[in-house]
Order: sequence, then structure tokens, then C-alpha cells
Amino acid sequence: MSTKKGRFGEHGGQYIPETLMNAVIELEEAYERYKNDPQFEAELAQLFNEYAGRPSRLYFAEKMTKDLGGARIYLKREDLNHTGSHKINNVLGQALLAKKMGKTRLIAETGAGQHGVATATAAALFGMECVVFMGEEDTKRQALNVYRMRLLGAEVIPVKTGTATLKDAVSEAMREWTRRISDTHYCLGSVMGPHPFPTIVRDFQSVISKEIKAQMLEMTGHLPDAVIACVGGGSNAMGSFYHFIEDKNVRLIGCEAAGRGVDTFETAATIATGRSGIFHGMKSYFCQDEFGQIAPVYSISAGLDYPGIGPEHAWLHDTGRAEYVPVTDEEAVCAFEYLSRTEGIIPAIESAHAVAHATKIAKDFDKDSSIVITISGRGDKDCAAIARYRGEDINE
Repeated sequence: MSTKKGRFGEHGGQYIPETLMNAVIELEEAYERYKNDPQFEAELAQLFNEYAGRPSRLYFAEKMTKDLGGARIYLKREDLNHTGSHKINNVLGQALLAKKMGKTRLIAETGAGQHGVATATAAALFGMECVVFMGEEDTKRQALNVYRMRLLGAEVIPVKTGTATLKDAVSEAMREWTRRISDTHYCLGSVMGPHPFPTIVRDFQSVISKEIKAQMLEMTGHLPDAVIACVGGGSNAMGSFYHFIEDKNVRLIGCEAAGRGVDTFETAATIATGRSGIFHGMKSYFCQDEFGQIAPVYSISAGLDYPGIGPEHAWLHDTGRAEYVPVTDEEAVCAFEYLSRTEGIIPAIESAHAVAHATKIAKDFDKDSSIVITISGRGDKDCAAIARYRGEDINE
């Protein structure tokens, strides 16, 4: 699937300043050394089981299945993990790796705040310093998560440049890394950036698809007919897809944030509207303007509000192995409300994009088919924003 230096077809690579090369090489060598080390694997498994609460449940959504007709719907409940999302999987892996490398400080970017909360959590657990960069706009949208990060001991730095959202937080975190490489590990939160980050994050998140496969075989005796997940940079989707890539009969469907529509400028649907480019250390698809500059993007979801997509997703798109579909704000909000009222599960607005597409296609499958939707996080953080979207005035 990948070639030398983290290439996925033509995508991936290491497009970074010379000042970061030593740090990236050090990280790559450390990961190669530890990823198959029995002691490292045992320590990570213990953290997953005893601290994060893995394996996460695979839940049969009986009411939703009956209501939609067609395929049986299963929900992979990453929202039940410690800290409330899939982000803890990758962060525990990277924090443990950083500790083995002798690093004492973690830095991270965050959009919806879930990766920031997970990084602050791991830093508290391991006794490490933590700094999180978050777009100023996102600090307003996700004020609860800002408080959670600070409560956990992290310094949260609002980024005011550019669109003051996720892409700008990534840029600022990378700049900070160049300033203080010796004791600092950049805990990147998605399957993006320069090699080896897309591979590292995918590998730590692949526990999701590993569990889905085992749980579906145990519960039904069959693999699912489709796995559906939301996609921004793409970590939960890559984790959900990875162990099914060779299972050609399993449809892999990524749901992008279309914002106010792919026919508008207020969208973050990279596969639907973007083209090949280089940004944040990788070659992939990005939303760009007519001059090839990274375009401002928009989504109601701070976690999907990114103008690119991870290079392995770009490759899965190119080869036709995975499908990528746009989902609008309105569709996601309706799905947010639908799952809450139907199954009593409030999903993150990111995850609601995947729920929305599943509600559209479930009836196209026969009743013996099954669809797994990854609920990448819980929706507590989004309730105030969705209430505002619906015109309700509530206090956060």
C-alpha cells in the first residue's frame, strides 16, 4: 500500500523545512524501533484496556434499523472511550513513544478540541508538559473543550492568523516544533503531515477496524457490507477502514463536510472540490483557489474544518477502493438530532456526517446486509453550537 518514505501512490512524502528533518528522522527511527517491540506493544495494550476502556462496543442500533428499513445498522462506539472520542487511541501511542524517546513536552493542534483534550490527558498521565494550539474561532465554538484542556494542565494558545481554525493551528504547532525540538514531541492528531505521521496515526487508530472485524464476525458471522466514517484529515476513517482494505466486498465510505454545499465557497469537502497540492508537509488533495493557494474552508464541525485530506485517503480515492461523499451542515444536524432521538445516543457533529449518509443509503441494502457507522466522538461539546444553529438561546 505504501512505498518508501511514506508514499501512497503519488501522495504523502516529506515536504518540510530543513530545520524539521532531524526531528522527523528521529521520530521515524524511534517508531521503527518500537512499533513491533513486545514491551511497547504490551504497555500500549494495557493503556488501551485499563485506561482508555478498549475494546469499544459495537452496538446493534435496532430502532434505527427498523426505522430506516434495509441494512442492519451497527455503531462502533468510539464515543465511549475515555475523553469521549477516538483521539485517545493515537495520543496514548504517541505519548508512550515520546516518553521512550526521552521527550518531556507534548504539543498538539486541535480543531473540535477532542485531540487537544486527549493530548492534555496523556500529558497529565505521563507527567509531561503540554501546549495545545487551537484556532481562535474554534476556541469560541468549543469553549467547553478549552476549559477541559486547561483543567488537565495544558496551556491553550489561540491562533489568530489566517482563518483562525484547524489549518492555522497545525501551521503554528509545526512552527513551535522547529523552535524546540530537543525536548518536544509534536503529537499530530490526524493521518496527515509529513511521513511518518500518516503511518503512525493510522497504525494507532487501526485498532478500530481490527475490533470491528472481530466483533462483527463474533456477532453475525460475517464481515459488514459497508463501513462508514466521517473524514476531515481522516484519522477515525483510516482507523475504521484499514483492516478492511483487502476485503474487497466491504464498501468503505468516507463522509466529508460539505458545509453549506459543494457548489458554494463555504465547504470543506476536499475530494469533492479539491485538487492535488502540497501543504503541511505532504502531497495530497487540498481545497485551493484559482491561484493554487489553500482556500478558506467552512463547516459547522470544527473537527472536519480542514482544507485537505490525509494522503492514504487520497490514494484510496484514486484507486477506487474507498468512496468519499459530501454531507452538508443541515444534513449533519438532522442526523445529530435523529440519532439522539432514535437511539438515545448524542454523537459528535463530526460523526453525525457519517450517520447522515447511512440514513440515506440503508434502504438500498437488503435486510441481511449490515452497515457499521463509526461514532468517532460524543456530542456533548456540540450541543450549544447546534442549539444556536437551530435558533435556540442556551447557556454553555
